[in-house]
Amino acid sequence: MTHDVLDLAAIRAQHTLLLLKMLWHEDLSRVELSRRVGLSRSAISNIVAELLDAGLLEEVGRDESRAGAGRKATMLRLCARAVYLLAVDLGARHLRVALLDLRCDVVAFEERKHDIASGPAATYREIERLLHVVLGRSGVTLEQVAMIGVGVPGPVDHHTGKVVRPPNMSNWDGENIAAALGARFPVPVTADNDANLGALAEWRFGIHKGTPDLIYIKAAKGIGAGILLGGHLYRGARGGAGEIGHISINEMGPRGRSGNPGSLESYAAADIVVANMRAKVRGESRSNLTAMSDLADLLRFADCDTIARDVWQETGRHLGVAITTVLNLFNPSVVVIGGQLALAGQPLIDAVRDVVAERALHISRDSVAIDLSHLGANVGVLGAGAMMLEELFTPRGLRRLYRVSGANAPPAASPSTPPAHSTQHPSISVTPWRDV
Repeated sequence: MTHDVLDLAAIRAQHTLLLLKMLWHEDLSRVELSRRVGLSRSAISNIVAELLDAGLLEEVGRDESRAGAGRKATMLRLCARAVYLLAVDLGARHLRVALLDLRCDVVAFEERKHDIASGPAATYREIERLLHVVLGRSGVTLEQVAMIGVGVPGPVDHHTGKVVRPPNMSNWDGENIAAALGARFPVPVTADNDANLGALAEWRFGIHKGTPDLIYIKAAKGIGAGILLGGHLYRGARGGAGEIGHISINEMGPRGRSGNPGSLESYAAADIVVANMRAKVRGESRSNLTAMSDLADLLRFADCDTIARDVWQETGRHLGVAITTVLNLFNPSVVVIGGQLALAGQPLIDAVRDVVAERALHISRDSVAIDLSHLGANVGVLGAGAMMLEELFTPRGLRRLYRVSGANAPPAASPSTPPAHSTQHPSISVTPWRDV
């Protein structure tokens, strides 16, 4: 008897989650939900009543899309501000914190320059400070926050949650970021590699949203890849999949931070690109760039300066060689390039496409789209938001949503009209969190 009750409860939870996922994408009536899910109208009405009582749904008028003289069905909408999410984008040189609603719309954000090499203690203090800044600015309390998600610029062991010998994060080896922040806040915390979160952001919000076989390349101080295969985030045995920056593109080349000779990062990481530019401008009087120019200058003149264009085309060719290897291994439908270097725009992406056209196998290159990310600086926090949604739209996450939304007052503002996103959801593993 006990097993039967548990099974029925589990089935009901899955049906409830299915309704929430559908209503995350668009407003629907009870009639339409019944048709799509295949449950009776009474069963749907019972679940909807529970979600209305929890404050996760609201009724928003009649369905005007259906013709006829009869009574029109009442439309249901996800209460996007029933609970909130805190997203942390931790970069090598920056820290960005955003308060998101349940649709991952940014409610408030704060960004600061921050050197990751300052170590965990200083970084946690700054994260804590910025979290309180965005909460205070928006008038939201921690009791209204369902989860905190963190993007990390280094490999994270998805079994232990610990950072593992990160080349661009000195003094962080073995650090469990989710556990450390969880000790500071009475809120579940999850963390993952920033390139993995970039892939989730592109899959859920980008120009190729819903594409099940997608690879996201983050090109900045370091270079990494997030890999979605068949709609699932692929991490490998421990979480080391996607470290494209440490692929050797010239076995006799210079050693990068990982110690591998001729690695992609030793040719195309941000610091190397700037050094390459400064070497080219010595003795050159016809360029807008000088030996004192930095990455921002190089990006600004990408389309209108000969040396800048040459530098970005050369960088794109190096990226193209590594991306060709990725295409031949995984045969994705889409490759999206993001990160600071993607701001170089057309000179970079044209060079990548040219190399792929020359080097990749026909079966891998003929159907792939290679594009620059359109998500801008928000890609990191959107990826953290997507990661948190995947965890919250589970039976355990549903309990957390009920607990937090039930304690909240009605949302101060009406949620915006939801975007039309894909209804596919990749299964991802996240750092375990306390059920509080």
